[in-house]
Amino acid sequence: MQKTSFSAVLGTFVLCFGFWVLLTWSFEVQELAAGAVVSLAVALFASRLFIHEKGLWFFNPVKLFSLIVYCFVFLGELWKANCDVARRCYSGCKDVRPGIVRVPTQVKSLYGEAMLSDSITLTPGTITMDVAEKKDTGDTYLYVHCIDITPFADCSEEEKGDKAGEIIKGRMEKWLRRVWE
Repeated sequence: MQKTSFSAVLGTFVLCFGFWVLLTWSFEVQELAAGAVVSLAVALFASRLFIHEKGLWFFNPVKLFSLIVYCFVFLGELWKANCDVARRCYSGCKDVRPGIVRVPTQVKSLYGEAMLSDSITLTPGTITMDVAEKKDTGDTYLYVHCIDITPFADCSEEEKGDKAGEIIKGRMEKWLRRVWE
């Protein structure tokens, strides 16, 4: 069984208590005390599942700023993908050629990989199907089903992944690396 560090418990407590305050939006002493007790209980039992190392990384101003910027980058990518899918639907879905591409990723942390694949899935027209790592090289790939593979259909497998990565990941990967690494 993995030993839980104090910083992991503290980081989980602060995060849970912050969500408690945001959800209840009550600043009465009884509400805050109940939130502290519940947050402490959750932190004691679940911190080893949420935070594996460096429990207070989120309190680094650079990482927090990068996370805030990432939210705006993601919203921009979400807007572009919505407009693209809407354009395809209103044009009669003539330029739709779905397919699966293997997209290389430079994100090395598990949290970053999860957030990148979730972000790709949340943008319309793409679904991350799998995250795979080559054992011999350590390279990580996302297998993504996208709505149109025409821009990179005639490329070699490696060129296809690089081109698809530029289109699918956009600027999200760069900012996620700043947050998680």
